[in-house]
Amino acid sequence: MAHTPLTLTGARVVTADGTHDGWVRIENGRVAELGTGDPGPGERHDLGGRLVAPGLVDTHIHGGTGRSFPEADPEGVREIVEFNRRSGVTSVVGGLVAASPEETLRQVSALAESCEEGTLSGVYLEGPFIAKSRCGAHDPELLRDPDTAEFDAWLKAGRGHVRMITVAPELPGALELIRAAVSSGVVAAVGHTEATYEQTLAAIDAGATVATHVYNAMRPLNHRDPGPIAAVLGDERVTVELILDNVHVHPGAARLVFDAAGPGRVSLVTDAMSATGLGDGEYTLGDLRVRVSEGRAHVIETGAIASSTIVLPQAVRNTVAVGVPVEEAVRSASSVPASTLGLGEAGRVEAGGHADLVVLNEDLSVADVMYRGRWVA
Repeated sequence: MAHTPLTLTGARVVTADGTHDGWVRIENGRVAELGTGDPGPGERHDLGGRLVAPGLVDTHIHGGTGRSFPEADPEGVREIVEFNRRSGVTSVVGGLVAASPEETLRQVSALAESCEEGTLSGVYLEGPFIAKSRCGAHDPELLRDPDTAEFDAWLKAGRGHVRMITVAPELPGALELIRAAVSSGVVAAVGHTEATYEQTLAAIDAGATVATHVYNAMRPLNHRDPGPIAAVLGDERVTVELILDNVHVHPGAARLVFDAAGPGRVSLVTDAMSATGLGDGEYTLGDLRVRVSEGRAHVIETGAIASSTIVLPQAVRNTVAVGVPVEEAVRSASSVPASTLGLGEAGRVEAGGHADLVVLNEDLSVADVMYRGRWVA
């Protein structure tokens, strides 16, 4: 059913080439036109000079509102996505953690159904091919060496919706797995790893193009043993994920990532868990028990940091707070992750594209959210 055209006026529009004062015309769920001056006749909605940014894109998230993607429950998936959508995140890739081969297949198949109904934008597997010594909030008993036969089974179960997988480059069979992923159209990421600088470069040469939450769950940077951090920051082929909740990474270390990688290579992610949107308490991540206190999540048994409890607009605000320009911060939470994972029209405000928009106040808090041309918040 056709919608009445609507023109958003008094807008500061964040596009691929900067911020422009003007208006955005919405027709049938899409951006029909961008312009300046008088937009002509028709229904208008004045934004009073607020920013209009692309709907944000979270490509590394495990849950929210008490639900999690590893549960692989369709209603739970919808709840997580709708909560994020109301918060300004209009595209979500469902993240899984290490599980048994049988359970992983079940999860991938179930999340693929959510992709087919248009709820999710893809499936991301953070385990099980990662290092036990850097397992973080993954159950070490469920980790295993890379296996292309198991990966092929995921592809079949995922029916074209598996978007990314994290691999520790030092594990036996890792480079073969990375090549198999890339040849299948799946993004290979390096993370949860003890890899050396040289092993990381070998993974990049094999086709890996993402660094999973840089700094976290990887061999730390050392001037005589630079490890994966120096390798991924210094290689133009790699997009680096960054959890900027001011818990996982110090703001000073976060600024270093932006300075080293430069515009267009930093992807803001939340790595958010089921506690997001709720208060402190005890939750689960996969099979592990997690306690959240003052918004900080830790695995009860090991004390390891366990995901975050923020929603992506908070990461944008934190990014601007460390001195990154607003436009670059927005791109890092929209067009960069979308293009890295091949998510089509997501993450951009452009004529012909989906009208997935977030309206931001001067302090970058979310004022309104539009999804496919309809206001949802």
